[in-house]
Amino acid sequence: MRNFLCIAFAITLFMSCEDSKSPKKRILSESSGTLNNISVVIDNELWEGSVGETIREVLAAPIYGLNQDEPMFSMAQIPSQVFSDFVTKNRTILKIEKGHDSAAVKIASDVYAKPQKVVLVTGKTNADIVSQIKDQAGKIISAFKNEELKEKQRRIKLSLHKNNTIQDKLGVSIDFPSAYRIAKEEGSFYWIRKDITTGTTNLLLYELPYNSITKNETLINQIVKIRDSINKAYIPGPTEEAYMITEDAYAPFLSEITIDQKPAIETKGIWDMENAFMSGPFVNYMIADPANQRYVVVEAFAFAPSVAKRDYMFELEAIVKSIKIN
Repeated sequence: MRNFLCIAFAITLFMSCEDSKSPKKRILSESSGTLNNISVVIDNELWEGSVGETIREVLAAPIYGLNQDEPMFSMAQIPSQVFSDFVTKNRTILKIEKGHDSAAVKIASDVYAKPQKVVLVTGKTNADIVSQIKDQAGKIISAFKNEELKEKQRRIKLSLHKNNTIQDKLGVSIDFPSAYRIAKEEGSFYWIRKDITTGTTNLLLYELPYNSITKNETLINQIVKIRDSINKAYIPGPTEEAYMITEDAYAPFLSEITIDQKPAIETKGIWDMENAFMSGPFVNYMIADPANQRYVVVEAFAFAPSVAKRDYMFELEAIVKSIKIN
């Protein structure tokens, strides 16, 4: 018995020594936080001065294409001295540190929790920090926006809509929640929608021949003409005389982006219902698919009168950017 205990002790000691030689793996707790809500770790004096003002100008700038002004991100200020424990677990954190010799913007992932994006801005003076935030605004916004899109897409995958023929008819896959339904399916045209408390959120999905548009100075007019004709044909209004059009009093904004590693044209604007009192934001994406000599078109729009629409449009954007073209 005594020999057995000696052997057991030796084995335990050996295993302990081996464990001590191997690098310890950090175990991070799960991050938390409301989507598009950034924790700003900054001293009160800086938050109330030019640094805080610059942060609000950049991260709380109004989103283009909504009926009313809504900030890109909501923010909660946290004084540096109380930034500890559960407060560090927020998914998106902007940390401001004054007094460093070098002015810089550093972006890190999974620092205090997982998944997480932390942006650290340093500078010796207030002016240094302000300059860094302004100069690196695009980089900072992209870091937070991409993190939130990934998180939204992760949540969507928890309850996917699976009963559809989109893959067979259009040769594309797209992740949208089971709360959405196929409102219309005609040939390769799909109208996908979800009922919300005050209205609906909607997706249109179809294809166009590759020669449908020409990239020149009239491109925006070409896109508006196409979407107006499609929407008039497929999206009914509340009466027979009503149909959806692009609001011409609010100039659509056009940009070139990448979706599924393919060039795409993004058009943001306001839709209106001719002969009816209805309107809302829309985003139209024309994704080039030269291998199949076509454009895959995805349009997202919301009808939610008298309420904030940022989060509705954000969900639709996350769905659109999950698309995979075969």
